[in-house]
Amino acid sequence: MTDGGTETTVLKLGGSVITDKDRPEALDGPQLDRAADAIAEALVSNDVSDLVVVHGGGSFGHHHASEHGVSKTEGSADARAAVEIHGAMKTLNDFVLARLHDRDVPAVPVHPFSAARRDESAALDLPTAQVETMLGEGFVPVLHGDVVAHAGEGVTVLSGDEVVTAVAEGIEADRVGFCSTVPGVLDDDEDVIPEIRSYDEVARFLGESDATDVTGGMAGKVRALLDLGAPATVFGPDALGEFLAGETPGTRIDGR
Repeated sequence: MTDGGTETTVLKLGGSVITDKDRPEALDGPQLDRAADAIAEALVSNDVSDLVVVHGGGSFGHHHASEHGVSKTEGSADARAAVEIHGAMKTLNDFVLARLHDRDVPAVPVHPFSAARRDESAALDLPTAQVETMLGEGFVPVLHGDVVAHAGEGVTVLSGDEVVTAVAEGIEADRVGFCSTVPGVLDDDEDVIPEIRSYDEVARFLGESDATDVTGGMAGKVRALLDLGAPATVFGPDALGEFLAGETPGTRIDGR
């Protein structure tokens, strides 16, 4: 909750939603356009007030991280590797910003590599004061998965899911939404699980991503959202407008 009592929403656009994860650095332009349309419409209609957007790496960051053998646990002290992974994420971030600017959304970039760090125990420190100030000035901060300086490891991958958790907790967000390629978390019959309150109750349904993903697929996403201090929602692209309008499509995840 930002100053003034306005409701704060953190929206994650999954990398699989806005890119083709099977092809290196391949943007899904039509899907990104639809997401940008939904965000712009929600802001114009005042369905959402303070909004933070986070996007995943998709075929941009994941491809380069995989090539360099960098993951959330395996690091690299190669500066060129760090710059390549971060550069790919900045490129994707530029695409997201451009689509939002085309619709007069006051989006501004926040690059985690320049601010975040992990200590020797891998605990993440991502300051969020700048995000709160941006919201107070009427901007829509747009963060993303990235690489992060990691004590003793060089750099490791910082997933968009971790960014969501850190930002949502730091600014005390009221609502968190995760826009995925599926309509929610699915069971073995491909039906949407309406609510998840613990990882154990759905662990048997969660597999790895089919495409290159160095951050844990849906299993990692559910774990990250369960760690939030607020309820979260996982839904498909077609339900983005519903979520921004205050509804709870897909799967509600609440680990409190």
